[in-house]
Amino acid sequence: MENEPSGWAIGWTSFAGLMMILGGGWWIISGFIAIVNSDFYVSVNDYVFHFDASTWGWIHLLLGTVMLLAGGALFTAVVWARTVGVVIAVVWALVAFAWLPWYPVAAVMLIAISFSVIWALTVHGQDITRA
Repeated sequence: MENEPSGWAIGWTSFAGLMMILGGGWWIISGFIAIVNSDFYVSVNDYVFHFDASTWGWIHLLLGTVMLLAGGALFTAVVWARTVGVVIAVVWALVAFAWLPWYPVAAVMLIAISFSVIWALTVHGQDITRA
């Protein structure tokens, strides 16, 4: 007989799903803004990752949509949502790192949230399927 999953484990997985839904929504909104008005974000010339704002907008729009859908699917306890969640959270951290020159405080917070999502889904992700 398997042990009952702890409330903390389910809570962390729910936190990961909620953060993915909120993060996906945020990236969709910021991507849409960059596509519609490319002058909204300040351009930084001397940075390793130099894309124009509309390119970043499309990246954010696509990643945000995938993240939003996977975050919602986490609440249905399907395995693919956890796998996609970990992969998209890694990409989320990398894209947030590249976003540092534009909004450094928000980018650092998004990197920290993405690491907590990765931790929650890898350590406690299977507990929600048993609940």
